[in-house]
Amino acid sequence: MNISEEKVTELEAAAKNIRKRILQMIYNAQASHIASSFSIVDILLYLYESVLNIDPAEPHNLARDRLVLSKGWAASALYAVLARKGFFSEVLLDTYCKDGSPFIGITSMSGIPGIEATTGSMGHGLPIAVGMALAGRMNEKSYRVFCVISDGELDEGSTLEAIFFAGFHALSNLTLIIDYNKYQSFGKVKDVLDPEPLADKFKAFRWSAQEVNGHDFKDMADVFSSLPGEKGKPTAIIAHTIKGKGVSFMENKNDWHYRPPNQEQYETALAELSLP
Repeated sequence: MNISEEKVTELEAAAKNIRKRILQMIYNAQASHIASSFSIVDILLYLYESVLNIDPAEPHNLARDRLVLSKGWAASALYAVLARKGFFSEVLLDTYCKDGSPFIGITSMSGIPGIEATTGSMGHGLPIAVGMALAGRMNEKSYRVFCVISDGELDEGSTLEAIFFAGFHALSNLTLIIDYNKYQSFGKVKDVLDPEPLADKFKAFRWSAQEVNGHDFKDMADVFSSLPGEKGKPTAIIAHTIKGKGVSFMENKNDWHYRPPNQEQYETALAELSLP
């Protein structure tokens, strides 16, 4: 699908602003997972802007598409995108990880419009999404289900079982996006449990599999405009991303999986994200 240069410029500016908001949220709360959140900003933004059939005014409409963020520790990214889309006031983001706030550090079905599942325990999101997709087909509903998982979640047995199940039952209304930033909690993915050849493994389990640059809106437009990738199959989109994308001193530095920025680092990152 063609996407105009004007639209790409608009999305790139929006992604930078979302990263600034995430930075502010995590710094103010002295919370973690900033790098994990930064890596999926462009993916979530594109899905909510150009792919998902969903209306913030009717967040529980039975005909809506569903998105399950399995890597729930990147909640700050989803909160910021949902606020931009109009699911709730952006002012509420200031309560992130504060006492009494529903905007906790992992995605939770605690009354926040647009959150489809409580996630964050690794390997839980895809099984939930598979159940939603199967229910949709059994009930003859036209909605689609999207699930964003981390590459580290590919280590989990429950993820593998869900991949087997979805392929066997030909859940073509299911799209899985793997945030393939090549890092997990304590090391490089390839050094912990190398998933390669990843696309071939999905194809062997009766999935369509495609690869995409998860920070390139033109590339994502081409891939997401042709769902399902193959008739009668679930689709796996392997999104190559950069952990910590957008802030040079955080990119591909795995210690930003857990640590929050101090004041000097916050100001440096904010200045970098404020550049034209």
